[in-house]
Amino acid sequence: MFSHIQIGARDLPKMVAFYDAVLGCLGLVRMASENDSGPPGEGWHQPGKPWPQVFVQLPFNGLPATWGNGMQVSFAADSPQTVRAAWEQAIALGGFDEGAPGPRPHYSPGYFGAYCRDPEGNKLCFVYTPEMRG
Repeated sequence: MFSHIQIGARDLPKMVAFYDAVLGCLGLVRMASENDSGPPGEGWHQPGKPWPQVFVQLPFNGLPATWGNGMQVSFAADSPQTVRAAWEQAIALGGFDEGAPGPRPHYSPGYFGAYCRDPEGNKLCFVYTPEMRG
């Protein structure tokens, strides 16, 4: 399990608006902004749960944010409909299609996923599989 994911941004307002909408489809809400002495950014989490967290932030080193080749952030969804909603929201807000929503049984029985890139090129996956429900 991870504690938090940090995604660099060049256009912070655009990326915050993108992730507000997309992560909202997955039930994540924006956290109260805090001055943690780091660069400007915003974070999201599940209501009532402090961890895990997702942040979109200007890079700490002051250099322009770039996407990681081979890196992908994958978000668990509670249903195939939620996968579809998150992916459609991402595409509508300037994301790029990397694999439309659909079953991918070669990954796992019941696996339903979708892939895209955010407006700055970071690769995202939204996935539902009954195995994650525990």
